[in-house]
Amino acid sequence: MANIVFIATSLDGYIADKNGGLDWLQSVPNPDNIDMGFGPLMERVDALVMGRNTLEVVLSFGVEWPYSKPVFVLSNTLTQVPAGYEDKVFLVKGELKEVVQNLNEQGYKDLYIDGGKTIQSFLKEDLIDEMSITTIPVLLGGGSPLFGELDTMQSFKLVESQVHLDAIVQTTYQRTSD
Repeated sequence: MANIVFIATSLDGYIADKNGGLDWLQSVPNPDNIDMGFGPLMERVDALVMGRNTLEVVLSFGVEWPYSKPVFVLSNTLTQVPAGYEDKVFLVKGELKEVVQNLNEQGYKDLYIDGGKTIQSFLKEDLIDEMSITTIPVLLGGGSPLFGELDTMQSFKLVESQVHLDAIVQTTYQRTSD
């Protein structure tokens, strides 16, 4: 069982710009549409866990639904799934440890954790086992940070580092016990 983060950041550690925008993710030309490991990640995981804000961002892209696995959305305010996504998106709430335990008991062992606040909440509860961080060579100067404050230090070991498109560095870390 693993809770896995797979996300892109700017050089200065932001996952969205000051206006919540993501256009900077396309700042390095990718004419062959290299997925930088997203396909293998989706084959590996059993489900995704994200927050309401991330769901709304994904839905705003106006593209075909990008996920082949169930998406569990953490929300205390949503009461129903957006129309047309009832078989793809499922609402969950409660303490993160209980949510993860319930999903694990349902057979969802490897979870892709997505969205800034959700990732920060999982880290705060020491629930992240692996992080793959793709660094785009831009400085945003502000926006939504990937990381927030933690009560205690968490240690990770480097598993792999790859360069994509001669510009983007993707680094994968696994949690170690302190």
